[in-house]
Amino acid sequence: MEHQQHKRQVKRATFRDCGRRCVYCGTCLGLENATLDHVIPLSRGGSHLPGNLVSACQPCNQMKGALLPIEFFARYPTAGQNFMRYARAVHRQLKRGARRAVSLAYAQAA
Repeated sequence: MEHQQHKRQVKRATFRDCGRRCVYCGTCLGLENATLDHVIPLSRGGSHLPGNLVSACQPCNQMKGALLPIEFFARYPTAGQNFMRYARAVHRQLKRGARRAVSLAYAQAA
């Protein structure tokens, strides 16, 4: 019971920190259809700490899957741009990585 309450509080705080949007596509979300995404997936060494959690819509969360941010943003640079705009509470290191991945993706496309 206490675990569920803590999980809801974390989701609410993350949702608010991300401007009530999917950090990957920018879509406005309601708390009921927002999912929590681990920026660095648990399967790749990520944690449940707030600096690694963002709100995402279900389609974007599934599309990202177990990809690391640099892998995901290299494929979808627009998602990286949205991430830099809306993921306000993530670790600075993750934002720097996103910026690099987006720059590389656009450079390779040119």
